[in-house]
Amino acid sequence: MSAVDLEKCDTLLDDSRTKLGGCTTASYISQDRTELSRASTVTPSLDDVYPDGGLNAWITVFGAFLALLCTFGQLTSFGTFQSWYAEHQLQHLSPSTISWIGSLQLWVFFFSGGFVGRLFDAYGPHVLMILGTVILVVSTMITSICTEYYQYILCQGVLFGLGVGLLFYPSLAAISTHFRKYRATALGIAMAGSGVGGVIYPIMFRRLFVTCGFAWGVRISGFIGLALCIAATFMISSRLANSRPKASEPWLDLKHLKDITFMLLVIGSVFVSLGLFVPNFYIVSYATEHNLSPSLAFTVLAVLNGGGILGRLAPPCLSDALGRFNLLIPSAFLAGLCTLVFWSFAKTTAEIMLYAILYGFFSGAFNALIIPCIAQISDIREIGVRIGILYSIISFPSLCGGPAAGELLKLQHGSYEGMIAFSGAAVAFGSLFMLWSRLRISSKFLVAL
Repeated sequence: MSAVDLEKCDTLLDDSRTKLGGCTTASYISQDRTELSRASTVTPSLDDVYPDGGLNAWITVFGAFLALLCTFGQLTSFGTFQSWYAEHQLQHLSPSTISWIGSLQLWVFFFSGGFVGRLFDAYGPHVLMILGTVILVVSTMITSICTEYYQYILCQGVLFGLGVGLLFYPSLAAISTHFRKYRATALGIAMAGSGVGGVIYPIMFRRLFVTCGFAWGVRISGFIGLALCIAATFMISSRLANSRPKASEPWLDLKHLKDITFMLLVIGSVFVSLGLFVPNFYIVSYATEHNLSPSLAFTVLAVLNGGGILGRLAPPCLSDALGRFNLLIPSAFLAGLCTLVFWSFAKTTAEIMLYAILYGFFSGAFNALIIPCIAQISDIREIGVRIGILYSIISFPSLCGGPAAGELLKLQHGSYEGMIAFSGAAVAFGSLFMLWSRLRISSKFLVAL
């Protein structure tokens, strides 16, 4: 092509650009403005932007592990105090009366969830955890000098339970803001801290009570708790921006109670919690009644909580692939079945230990999976509130479970059969409501849900 031809081509192109310039330019500008307008209105939701890992996320998991080790781990070890009080400070009281201390711990811990969850959504974890650390340590130190029943009720029951709640809920809710795909795994690792604490504290308390005395044994646990809670507070972080609640917003929004799937999960948890902690309260005294030495009887509780470590790790890890509901439901059902079958016939040391391991595994799996299931059916901004609502509601059956079991023990003149049937049946029955909740989401059992 010659230079003259090239010049003609350039001239033709210039003419066409001039003629079409108005409409083409306007068209492109209009299109760009439309796309920019769309882009400005589409903001990535927090639900779509989970890091699912990273340094801050895993430091938060480890911080929650430490927080749960010294809070829920101690709470699940109340059987140590139940047995000690029955032999020493409160030996003039019945087992069901003493169990009100542990039941109040559970009730205050669970009931505080609704308020703590709302405060977490508004202010984040740190303020709550600092306050929780102070209350936990002060209640522990005062418990060491208590002598009367009402003093144990107020300090070890009410104050300690509140301190646990202020540390427990923010820790787990913070993890849920960092993970989505691996949320159950992360929460399971954190919940394993309570299992580790449940192994350490019964053995530690028993040895400290014998070697240092009750008062200094409790104080030493308080100093340990102080160190662990301070470390946990510094480690835990949340991805949610703090937003103070409006004056018109209710503290407990009843709209959540209209979600049938959520409420079925809550109703199932009500029945499960009625019987779930009965073995933790009475397994030590049961072992003693069946001729196990006191030191070995306390070891049974440690073994039960040790089974919970594996239960809090393996099922949650598998649930990220197989489905959280798909593992929550059989875990709850098998925990109840285990109590009905194995505890009923456990007479020898080996049989009692076998039951403790199995029950610890399945009950630990339930405790680790219930929060991922709540988070799975909730908006990220409502996870804290919904976890709180769940635990506030189940606080009442948790309050009644231990004393009711103690009354059954008294009515049957020391026979554990009625108490065992009550505990196992309640847990197994609760799992059926959880199955109903899962079927409302999908009736296909092979779906990872």
